[in-house]
Amino acid sequence: MTAPHIIDPAGLLGQALTDASPDLMRHLLSTVINSLLSAEADAICGAEYGAVSPDRVNSRNGYRHRELDTRIGTIDVAVPKLRRICCVSRDR
Repeated sequence: MTAPHIIDPAGLLGQALTDASPDLMRHLLSTVINSLLSAEADAICGAEYGAVSPDRVNSRNGYRHRELDTRIGTIDVAVPKLRRICCVSRDR
């Protein structure tokens, strides 16, 4: 009986990212940045996008598209706009 062939997921992902085209890397980076900005807008609003909640303190009003220059090229970032401007204090 032979042992089954085991694939190293981390090594496979690392190799795929090494061999990946810059377009794939730009797409992945764009997706991560847009997801983080969306999550931050959800936190500021007090509810997820489109969700009805009594805790909601603000709502979205579209996006501002901005170009972000990175090492792998320029990516389009969709910055969520909010109806009311509110300040969020951050400990730095």
